[in-house]
Amino acid sequence: MKRFIISFLLMLCFAVNTKAEKVYEFNSTCQQAYSEMLKLKFNAAKSLTAKAKQANADNLIPDFIDNYIDFFTLFLNEDAGEYKRLKPIIESRINSFKEGQTSSPFNLYCLSMLYVQKGTIEIKFGETWNAGWSFRRAYQFIKENKKNFPTFLPNDMLYGGLQTIAGTIPKGYKWLANIFGLKGSLTEGNKLLTNFVNSSDPWARLMSNEGIFMYCYLQFHILNKRNEALQYIQTKKLDVVNNHLFTYMAANLAITNKQIDYAKEVINNRNKSTEYFQTYVWDFELGFIKLYHLETQEAINYFEKYIKEFKGKFYVKDVYQKISWCYYLQGNMVAAENARADILKKGAVSADADKQALREAKSGKWSNTTLLKARLLNDGGYYKEALQLLNTKSIGSFDNEEEQLEYAYRLGRINDDLGKNDDAISWYNKAIALGEKRPEYFAARAALQTGLIYEKLGKKAEAINYYKRCLDMEEEEYKNSIDQKAKSGIARCKGE
Repeated sequence: MKRFIISFLLMLCFAVNTKAEKVYEFNSTCQQAYSEMLKLKFNAAKSLTAKAKQANADNLIPDFIDNYIDFFTLFLNEDAGEYKRLKPIIESRINSFKEGQTSSPFNLYCLSMLYVQKGTIEIKFGETWNAGWSFRRAYQFIKENKKNFPTFLPNDMLYGGLQTIAGTIPKGYKWLANIFGLKGSLTEGNKLLTNFVNSSDPWARLMSNEGIFMYCYLQFHILNKRNEALQYIQTKKLDVVNNHLFTYMAANLAITNKQIDYAKEVINNRNKSTEYFQTYVWDFELGFIKLYHLETQEAINYFEKYIKEFKGKFYVKDVYQKISWCYYLQGNMVAAENARADILKKGAVSADADKQALREAKSGKWSNTTLLKARLLNDGGYYKEALQLLNTKSIGSFDNEEEQLEYAYRLGRINDDLGKNDDAISWYNKAIALGEKRPEYFAARAALQTGLIYEKLGKKAEAINYYKRCLDMEEEEYKNSIDQKAKSGIARCKGE
């Protein structure tokens, strides 16, 4: 009996000690799954990750790819019910990765990426404090991994992206950066990400599409190289038809850059197969495309379809504001007021656009129709039509200071977009003088745009001066997004 007990204990110890270690095998099946996932072909990706799990249950890479799928699902559709279901699954994945093979460079890299995705989703669902902790862990893990595995190129993609963003955190979120120790450098972060995108390293080639996605967004929003980012998409002939992640990126950046016709072409020409993840973001984007051309009824149709299907809260108030504008421009004040009432009741106020929509709804005031039409036409890149509309008025045509301020800003912005720098700066300075002490965003944005003009002209001292004036203003609309752009401008001018 004694011999039996000893033998049994030895067998038990052997069984415990030989427990299979969690590994990171980015094999051909996983590589194919990763590629399909980045195209937003989630069913195909899931089928492949299931196959990889059958081949090796201890391989963590299939779970890594599955987490991307959950991330994109929650980020794009914002379904609270799905978040409740997926949140414990994401937490469980993170815990399993903590048992991973520490000798692999993928161990801390995967953990960092999982925490980035977790933090981003937490922001989407209003869990800002939790998001701060997630980003802190992500930053610490990738920083340590870069130290332990300096030649592992995927580190540069993730660390470079985090550094760039951390270097331009706006004042409204600076407390998070200070508490959680996030430090960044726009110059260093961009250098790392650029090197990754241009590298011939095998891992960099495998992850090139993900790197390109990050690179284009940072070039566009942080480095203010808007035209260059869109030219990169077209010069590199990125597949905006069959890769829906690229479709989304190209359309989104084109709309923001006032290239409406290109955005419409990209969305309408995308592969509409049911193999792709079904998201309502296309209706959202098409709504703006129609709105900016003053096709108000078509815009209403797309926006209302989006609102009907979308489960989230980000930009809901913004969309109801745009619906109310459409009805207002049609002269249908009953429908306009009903849409405005929905602004007060629905959505959240995490995004600056939602905050502005709520503020306008609470004010009870409606924009001057000429100024509103000029704004929308200019936002769509229809500069000459917008200028022609405003040239029928003068600053004295408007009775109150807010409308005079907006008139000056709109003329500055249109002339800016037409490349008429002197006229733009003149009108921007009038807007700053009229609105520097007011709560509207026009003066702050005028200062920001003037800084951008001077930066483009190589006059960095003047640019920094206007960026600082922008930061000093206490406007209440779009504060975080405008401040981030101003901080980015100062960092670029100083080479930080």
